Amino acid sequence: MHPPRAAAAGRTASPTTARLINDRLALQLLQSDGPLTAGQLKTLTGLSRPTVADLVERLQAAGLIAVVGESGAQRRGPNARLYGIVADRAHLVGLDLRTHSVTVAVADLLGRVRAERTAPIGADDTPDAAVATALVAVDKALAAAGAEAPHTLAVGAPGLVDPATGRLGATDWISSWHAALVGALRERTAAPVLLENEVNLAAIAERRDGAARDRDTFVLLWLGHGTGAAVVLDGALRRGASGGAGEIGFLPVPGTRALPSASGCDGGFHSLAGSAALCALAAEHGIRPLAEEAADRGPLADSPPAEALVRAAVADGDAGAGFLDALAARIALGAAAVCAVLDPGCVVLGGEIGRAGGDPLADRVADRLARLSPLRTDVRAGTVGGRAVLLGAVLAACDAAQNELFGPAAGG
Repeated sequence: MHPPRAAAAGRTASPTTARLINDRLALQLLQSDGPLTAGQLKTLTGLSRPTVADLVERLQAAGLIAVVGESGAQRRGPNARLYGIVADRAHLVGLDLRTHSVTVAVADLLGRVRAERTAPIGADDTPDAAVATALVAVDKALAAAGAEAPHTLAVGAPGLVDPATGRLGATDWISSWHAALVGALRERTAAPVLLENEVNLAAIAERRDGAARDRDTFVLLWLGHGTGAAVVLDGALRRGASGGAGEIGFLPVPGTRALPSASGCDGGFHSLAGSAALCALAAEHGIRPLAEEAADRGPLADSPPAEALVRAAVADGDAGAGFLDALAARIALGAAAVCAVLDPGCVVLGGEIGRAGGDPLADRVADRLARLSPLRTDVRAGTVGGRAVLLGAVLAACDAAQNELFGPAAGG
């Protein structure tokens, strides 16, 4: 357990505000340390026994907590009752939209995934057919989780999400069915539908459960089909005025034959570190995917071929070192530009390429970055894995639902 905490409500808070703050504090403790007895809540919050008794009664009446057991065999009665959050009070849906697939996860109020479904989207499917396939996947996942309807949905998709409208911007490089699916979800349910850039969601996952758990400020550099970045400063995700913070694929860098434009990132960092560029670089170094990699790529595989090549280079040891060195030099160019502007102190390599390269690639990028920049920067391989976007979507939905049901977090 955590050490005792001071009561959240200050002397100047109104009674209503004090109750809301204390309720939220108790719920946070039950989420992180629970189940707990009323006595344990008193110790951890620093609140008086009558105040704890009142909030327990209030939260039970609201259907947010319930008695889930007793604290020990030697104790009986009211003081031994263990209280826990009613996780089934709300079901949350997270979606990870890719070009040729959609993955849906249904979680409870504590963020625990209860069911998951992945459905392929055919290259020749019309937008209407793709949307229909995705909606069926949502319904199947909800049914598998025993949920009648979602409380909150969060969708992760590539592309710009306008902070003012919450809509996916019209760009040439995203699938048209993505925006159509978000619209269909909003039409068929009264539940809030949150839309977020996929890289931003991956950053949320890395901060909660991955490589950036000890960092309030960091940049997630996404290396996959394309390139991107998510910026977290002082614990807050920064999206930019038009939702374009982190569109590093458009960053002009040396080593390309042209400059990016408003209509495409060819000539930018994407031309050095995107999947197609890395496949060409691997061919120059004689890197080929491992035999088992090719066999394992099933019909739902939606990761770039470059991922298999990077994994093969890591497995090849000295034989793959030249390719990894060249790859690290390219990645470091983008990382150096980000660090010169933001000085985040930590760069996490995410996406399929970052995950495949692991520590061997991260160490090389750190070494190259140290030569390019005087700013001390820790470079880490992402640890959440291939479900980072999906996990981030679940966490975003969970935060939104808890803020509604529990009340806004202190300072939020």
